[in-house]
Formats: sequence, C-alpha cells, structure tokens
Amino acid sequence: MMKEKQKTNWVLTIVLILGTVTVFFPLYMAVIIAFKKPSEMTNDVAGALSFPKQWSFENFCQAMEVTDFWHSLGNSLLITLATIVLAILIHSIAGYVIGRGMARRKSFRFIYLYIVSGMFVPFSILMMPLVKQTAQMGLGNRAGVIVLYLVFYMPMNVLLYSGYLKNIPEALEEAADIDGASTWTTYWKVVFPMMKPMHATVAILTALGTWNDVMTPLVIMSGTGQNTLPLAQLNFQTQFGTNYNLAFASYILALIPILIFYVICQKQILNGVANGAVKG
Repeated sequence: MMKEKQKTNWVLTIVLILGTVTVFFPLYMAVIIAFKKPSEMTNDVAGALSFPKQWSFENFCQAMEVTDFWHSLGNSLLITLATIVLAILIHSIAGYVIGRGMARRKSFRFIYLYIVSGMFVPFSILMMPLVKQTAQMGLGNRAGVIVLYLVFYMPMNVLLYSGYLKNIPEALEEAADIDGASTWTTYWKVVFPMMKPMHATVAILTALGTWNDVMTPLVIMSGTGQNTLPLAQLNFQTQFGTNYNLAFASYILALIPILIFYVICQKQILNGVANGAVKG
C-alpha cells in the first residue's frame, strides 16, 4: 500500500521564508557595509547590496581602538561569568529550600509568590532608587552590577529550580538522610548534580540577558570607565552614528562573542527551552 503523499503547508513555508529573509538580510547588509570603505558607499540599492571592491579590515581595527574593545569585552566577560556562577549557586539553593518547603509549610508558598512576583516589577520603577542606593553603598561598579543582576534574575531562576525539583524524587533525599547525611551534604551530593539540565537553562538565560543588557551598566557604571561591550557600543553610536562603515564594523565585533556562544551551546539552548517548560 502506497503511503499517502504529504501536503505542503504553503502558508507556513512562506512565513518561514519571510522570517529567514527578515533575519539574514540585515545581517548581510551589516557585514557588507562593515568591509566597505567610505568611498564605496552609494545611495542606489544595487551599490548598497554589492560586495566590496576590496575586503578590508581597516574599519574593524579602527572600531576596536575607538571602543576600547578588549577592555569592554573583558568587563562583559567578567560580569557575565560571575553572574552565571553566583546565580546557579545561590538561586539553586533558594529554589531547593522554597520548592521543598512549599510541600510542608504554607509560609514557603507566600515566600515563593513574593519572590516570583518580582518578575512583574518594571526596571524603570526601580532605576532611580537603585542608582541612589548603590552610590551610597559604594557599589557603583562591576560588583554592584553583578549584585543587581542576581536580584533581577532571582524570580525567574527560583521559578525554574523549584519547578524542576518535582522531577527529583524525595526518596533519594530520604535515603541520604537515613545514611546520616546532613541536609547540606544531601543537597550538594544528591540534588545539585541531578539539576544539571536546569543549571544549563539558567546559565544560558542568565548569560544572554546579562551580556545584552545595557540599561543596568548605563545607570550604575556610567562615567566610571568600566564600560561593558553593549555600553561601549551605545557610546560609540552617539559619537560615530553617521559613519556607517565604522558603526557596522563595531556592531559585528559586538555580535561575534554571543554568536560563538550560541554555536557552542546551541544544543543546550534547545534543551534549555524544553527544560524551562516545567509544570507549576
């Protein structure tokens, strides 16, 4: 018996094609313009879409010098990596305590709802009080930004960790307790390793959010000389926004690190989306 021929969903196909073009066309334009010299820029469409007559890295070298690329990249890497490590350690513990506690005491349910409700508070409401408070506490630097990120990402991460705990049988913890293990030992030796898929999810979401954020470093570290890469791009845009060749070269440089991260971690990112869909 011949298999029934599958029908092509042309509407979905067209939508996917349009989506692909929408994503890749601006990227193509950015790369082409970044490698062109200012003298090659034209107003006609054909000239704008054409390849450079001579592929030159001059714009990239100049953009790296103007934006202090390596210093800004180092700041972004330091803040992002520190936030990821601390978020996994602190938020997983909080998620574990709250997740297990909700089954025993109603007070933990209130704490859970209180923390998760933080996701619905706009940053614009907190911005001015945070600027004043961090300045008074001497946290108008990278350490202050890291602390704020840990606070900002706590609601989402606690939600994810406490939900994922439902996949880990409590019988394992009870067995460890019978063997004489303390709660702390049980967590690190039994529970923490079993939450590896959720660690990956939290790490990816935290990395993407921290790396791309510009508002927090802008209001906390502005004028300190500790620019992150997005903040350096913002300052660069205000000064050289009309020099498109230099501007697009700068944007490509800023895109490369997160693109490398995505290529390396694309499997974990897809798994993270699935692991993030936990039952409430």
